[in-house]
Amino acid sequence: MKARKSIYFTLTFLLLVFTMLLSISAGAVKIPLQEILNIFLGSGSEINRKIVLSLRLPRVIESAFVGMGLSVVGAFFQGLLRNPMADPYVLGISSGAAFGATIAIILGLGIFGLSFMAFITSLITVFFVYTISKSGIRVSMTTMLLAGIAISAFMSAIISLLMILNHDQFSRIVFWTMGGFGLVSWNQVIYSVPVILIGSFVMYVFSRDVNAILTGEEVAEHLGVNTELVKKIILIIGSLVTATAVSVGGIIGFVGLIVPHISRLIVGPDNRVLVPFSAIAGATFLTFADLLARIILKPMEIPIGIITATFGGPFFLYLLIRSKQKSEGM
Repeated sequence: MKARKSIYFTLTFLLLVFTMLLSISAGAVKIPLQEILNIFLGSGSEINRKIVLSLRLPRVIESAFVGMGLSVVGAFFQGLLRNPMADPYVLGISSGAAFGATIAIILGLGIFGLSFMAFITSLITVFFVYTISKSGIRVSMTTMLLAGIAISAFMSAIISLLMILNHDQFSRIVFWTMGGFGLVSWNQVIYSVPVILIGSFVMYVFSRDVNAILTGEEVAEHLGVNTELVKKIILIIGSLVTATAVSVGGIIGFVGLIVPHISRLIVGPDNRVLVPFSAIAGATFLTFADLLARIILKPMEIPIGIITATFGGPFFLYLLIRSKQKSEGM
């Protein structure tokens, strides 16, 4: 069994490397693999070097790490909420980020201002949802889920109103809410990648504890797990990682939903194995989705959210149908 899982890890990692190289190569200007290797070794033409090192490489790195972060958070949130249809945006993070980004676009704050506003407002939204869900020292996951849905609906209404009142910025707001890495530079990579990487590692440290919580909170507490502390840490760090991902890539749906679920089918429910596998698979999936977004209607780029929704929508329906069949079978 371990040998089989090792093979899955190796194949998925090699697929990630291949997808990243393919993504660097493809585009309006096709750059051969040999030229990419020459550029990494310090040679290659000046134009190609600028395209690869200044435009495509930061974009590919960002898409991989955002995919990784969303998948890791999705795996943990599905575990904590005990719901395979939960995703990183379930707590209203995406709507909070979209609200901040909309304000930044209207005020003309630029890409860094947009990222900063999206990050801050998403964290404020999560804090508000968390406060509503807290009863004494305990946090109700059901209340948190419902509060996240309510906040998302309210924020969406406000964003729609702002879009109506600001026709000149309508297309920019819509494009951002569908996600994309077209404006990513090394500045975004430098601040976002460490947050996503460190946050994902911190959550991974609690994999064993989340495994225990999945068997039941009372059982976990008997095993010595401080369930409330673990929930708080996972929710806070997960929200931080998601807010960072949204602030650089916009709202990219379904990655944190379908990748952990498929990974669970491949390597099992043990978070010590599931989380790192989901990280690699998520990075591969979003890098490939970004590649498709750039080449399907070349030279025009389509929002990456359309690509992920094309994969995620049918899969979400499959989960619903499968859940219904299970409940009817019981």
